Amino acid sequence: MRRRLALAIVGVTAGAIVLFAVPLGIALRKVYRDEDLLRLERDTVAATRAIDIGPAREGDPIEIPRSADRRVVYNRSGRVLAGTAAAGDPAIAREAVRTGRPAIHEGDGRVLAAVPILSHERLTGVLVAARSDANSSNDTRQAWLLLAGLAAVVMLAAVVAALLLARGLSRPLERLAASARRLGLGDFTVRAPRSNVPEVDAVAAALDTTAARLDELVSRERAFSADASHQLRTPLTALRIELEGAELEGTGADPAAAMQQVDRLEQTIDTLLAAARGTRTGAAETDLVGVAEELEADWRPRLASDARRLNLEVDRAPLPVAADYRVVREIVNVLLENACHHGRGTVTLRLTSVDVWGRVEVADEGPGFGDDPEEAFQRGSSRDGHGIGLALARSLAHAEGGALSLLVPGSCPVVALTLRRVNGAV
Repeated sequence: MRRRLALAIVGVTAGAIVLFAVPLGIALRKVYRDEDLLRLERDTVAATRAIDIGPAREGDPIEIPRSADRRVVYNRSGRVLAGTAAAGDPAIAREAVRTGRPAIHEGDGRVLAAVPILSHERLTGVLVAARSDANSSNDTRQAWLLLAGLAAVVMLAAVVAALLLARGLSRPLERLAASARRLGLGDFTVRAPRSNVPEVDAVAAALDTTAARLDELVSRERAFSADASHQLRTPLTALRIELEGAELEGTGADPAAAMQQVDRLEQTIDTLLAAARGTRTGAAETDLVGVAEELEADWRPRLASDARRLNLEVDRAPLPVAADYRVVREIVNVLLENACHHGRGTVTLRLTSVDVWGRVEVADEGPGFGDDPEEAFQRGSSRDGHGIGLALARSLAHAEGGALSLLVPGSCPVVALTLRRVNGAV
């Protein structure tokens, strides 16, 4: 990239120099040549004032003023009166006689000027002067050399600027490529450096967003095994108990009960996979009352076997929220499972609405979550088993745009799931 950028800048500079310097050199050459012609014409006009051609001067030699130029005097018929003629003189002399005005020609390394000689306002002859064009050629050569020197300086400056610019532009891209390579090797903590180049910084920001997203996705995938280990234990245990009970009794397993546990197991797997991949698994609208009634039918017999009650309290029905049905069911199921295994006494499943939010509260009569309630939501931090399930439930709630919090962390704890109601209706 550096080489291509440097070559491009140098090429553009060289093209600009050619397009500028060549016409300028040609224009300067014309200016210098015109100046020489004007000087010769001026000097020749001045010399004609000292030359007199008339009838009274017949037989008297005509004196031509001294000069470094070659000068020749012609009469009106083209005869040489004084000086040494050369090729090309007669033609320009005839032109001056015909027009009555000075004539200027150039070529063969010289410039010619023919000026009419007047006597008593009558044209009596022509003075032809020739001068070498060495002066204008030397001036033109010096101008070209100066332009070449300036062009060399500009080209050198362009090369230096191109190298510096190429280096300044390539370095951020090289650092960006290095960050991309680290990201490809699995370092999701990498963050691309900024370079104050808007386009490069935009790519760096996109790379940072990609790294954060990949880190989140990989973390979810890694956490899936731990979540699945915990969340699948309950349905598998229930299925095992069902089958072992049928085996001990010497009867065939109840297909309906076994299929119910299998369905629950599949539903849990789908929910966890969706959470791990950051995708929704069902409709975006769920009736909290319907979910609560289904879970009440599942958990009431299990709590009754331990001589505990399950109360369902609903202040309004239906209570639709903007969340996936299976995700909501899994979260509430986690809360009931924690209340069943780690709580005491009566378990209360309460559904309320607060402004634009729908809330599911699960309460029991147990001792609560200890001195630091937030430890219950840290994965693997709780030895009594709260940590993994509640951590998963909170992540599922956040994925649905809701929240999972402890309303009462101490004695008789209350855990609440809050989700936005559909259309925010009050």
